[in-house]
This record gives sequence, C-alpha cells and structure tokens, in this order.
Amino acid sequence: MKRILVTGGAGYIGSVTTELLCDLGYEVTVVDNLERGYREAVDPRAAFVQADLRDARAIATALDRVRPEGVVHFAAYIEVGESMRDPLPFFENNVVGSLNLARAMAGCGCRKLVFSSTCAVYGTPDAVPMNEELPLRPESVYGESKLISERIFSWVGRIHGFTPVFLRYFNAAGATPTRGEAHRPETHLIPLALESALGKREGLSLYGVDYPTRDGTCVRDYVHVRDLARAHVLALEKDVRGAFNLGSGEGFTVLEVIEAARRITGCVIPTEARGRRAGDAISLVADSGKAERELGWKPQYSDIDECVQSAWDWKCSHPNGYGQIEHKTV
Repeated sequence: MKRILVTGGAGYIGSVTTELLCDLGYEVTVVDNLERGYREAVDPRAAFVQADLRDARAIATALDRVRPEGVVHFAAYIEVGESMRDPLPFFENNVVGSLNLARAMAGCGCRKLVFSSTCAVYGTPDAVPMNEELPLRPESVYGESKLISERIFSWVGRIHGFTPVFLRYFNAAGATPTRGEAHRPETHLIPLALESALGKREGLSLYGVDYPTRDGTCVRDYVHVRDLARAHVLALEKDVRGAFNLGSGEGFTVLEVIEAARRITGCVIPTEARGRRAGDAISLVADSGKAERELGWKPQYSDIDECVQSAWDWKCSHPNGYGQIEHKTV
C-alpha cells in the first residue's frame, strides 16, 4: 500500500502524519479546506487538493482522481466546549463529511480507512485506565459526532468491502521541529500555557477546581503527536480492524501540566479558577494494551516533560506560526 489520501492534512496531527508518511516513501495526497488548517503545514512532498468534505462531489472527484489504496481521515471540528455551545456545525462537518467520504470510498474501491477518533466516545468511563470494551456513552456533541462517524464507516465498510480502523486517542501534545499546534483560536492546555509564558496572554483559566482528584483539577492522558503519527502508519500497514485506544497510560492533572510548563519555560504562568465546563470528564487515562498487542505500538515520546519541551521548542522557533512553503497542487 503506497498511495495514501489524508483528509485534514493541513491540521496539527494530520500534518505530522503526512510528514511521516512522506518520510517512509508513501505517495501522499492531502485534502483540506484550510478552514482551520494551514497550507504551510502540509509537507511539500505531498500533493494538495483544497476541498471540503461537506461537498460530496468535490471529495468524490478527489478520490476518483487519486485512487488511493488507503485513506487517513482527520478532517473534523474538535473542540468539546464549542460543540456544546453550537452543536449543528459539528454534525454537519464531522458526520456529513464522514458520510460523504464513506460514499466516495465505496465508489472508488479504496480498501483501508484509518479514522482519527477520540476517547470522548466513552464519556465518563466506568473504569480507569480505559480499554476498548467500555460502554460508548458520549457526553459531548463532539464525542457523539465521532461515534456516529465510526458507525457509518463500520456499516459502509462491511457492505462495500473496505476495512475501517478507529484510533481513539487521548490528548495529543508536543511537536516535531517543523510542525506543532497552531489552532485558531487556541483552546488546548499546553499551547495556552506556552502562549502565557511568551507573554501572548495574561494567564490561564482553570475550568473546575473541585473535582475528586489529587488537586481538584481534571486528569488527562497526554500522548505525543509523533507517537500518534506512527500509530496511523501502523494501522495502515497491519491487517487489523476496529477500535484502538492510544495514550501514554499515565494521567496528569491540569495543574501538574501547568507546573511542567512553568518548570520548562522558567515563567510564572498565572491561573484563575472558574466553573466547570459542560462535557468535561473527571479522569481520562488510556489502556493501550490492545494497540501494543495488535499494532505493535507503544509510545516513545509521551513523557509529559518531553511533550511540553518539544511544544516549547516549536513555539520559540515559530513565534508567528507557519512560514511560506512551496507545494505541488493536483
């Protein structure tokens, strides 16, 4: 399998995965509408198609032209809080986009799909660490949109003969020397802390300080973006299907992550306590045993200090985000 199409390849995890695929000699085409991604983030070795998955004809045309052997699907809205304030765009973008992609894949004979899913499909788990056998009870529109998409791909793949793999990862973090987090607006904890250290914001809001955890703030599992990229490649190459949880297996509170950012940057990073946000679970930590057994995947870079240090290095070397890079367009 050498010809791969990546949706959302101008985004954070998609761009790092595209870079790795190119490094490994894959022939990669990125499809992205650039609504929330950056053209400059797309590896110049990849072909680029500007198209929106909500446009069924556009994505069908792209797949018919490229005829990929596999698709890696990142394109989606991802913010939990935003999904709870304004749910309809999440269903339109995430679910309709996935439906159009499934239809296009069925039409062009593509045999493999690797879908960027999320631990948010579980909601508040019955047990931590979390394995793939837990009940699927999303507590946010974002999580629900990903679960619906999984079900679409499961049924369409079964009937039309392509194999879906769902990578349910936890909190992506870190950066490579060339690619990092640059959301518009930024809402993720580590880049927000680093922006505060750079003087680009006054401080951080703590959404909930009364949770039943060791310091009252939520616990999350952070997995390095380089580890996530490698998991997507393994999922393409291995004869596997179904869901895999991806995380470091270790949980850190919000305050512990901020303390790591303070330690690495040498900056104060002030905080202010606020109320809880809708859709936030108390503790989300992965059991990635299935991924280790069946994919041969184990995180290599996901120590919290390594995640924060690599993100800090990228922020310092890219203070204004991405520069201009030459691309080929198809």
